[in-house]
Amino acid sequence: MIRSPHPRAFPSVRHQRGAVLYVALIMLLLLALIGIAGIQVAGMQEKMASNYRAASRSFQNTEGAVRNAEDAVEAITNRNAPVDGSLVDITSITQNCEDGFDPVQWGRDLAKNNEAAPKVRVRQIDQCGGPGSNSQDQGLPIDQATATFQITAYAADDPANPTSRSVIDTIFKL
Repeated sequence: MIRSPHPRAFPSVRHQRGAVLYVALIMLLLLALIGIAGIQVAGMQEKMASNYRAASRSFQNTEGAVRNAEDAVEAITNRNAPVDGSLVDITSITQNCEDGFDPVQWGRDLAKNNEAAPKVRVRQIDQCGGPGSNSQDQGLPIDQATATFQITAYAADDPANPTSRSVIDTIFKL
């Protein structure tokens, strides 16, 4: 047997079919699809985080408006001047028990008008009949010693470009 001086490490070119090329192209295609899916998921998560941030800011701004109103109502009730920049003054406190106020509709109306600045509505309700009252004592004070107020506040996340709005309706008893 005669041996060739140069042993062949690879089969001849005519026996190769290019299978590695096809496998490499399929792998690159799969990696590209995984990358596109990852980009879409990251984009969706960014949008969700942005919406959560806007809703949280809106709620915090509304809660700040409620706290501002509570401070002003307490100052007015104690016959002190409210703090400068307050959203409530003595003329903005109503005492009408049967005004048919709906906080949800009020918030929708403000949102429809694209309001972004905080708004507050205060109603003194200690003179109104509450749970457990009957028809003979409607309109009579339930508790002479304390004043009770319904405070409803509205605010948006960003005054310049509101994307989320909140309404908070609370009962504040001194």
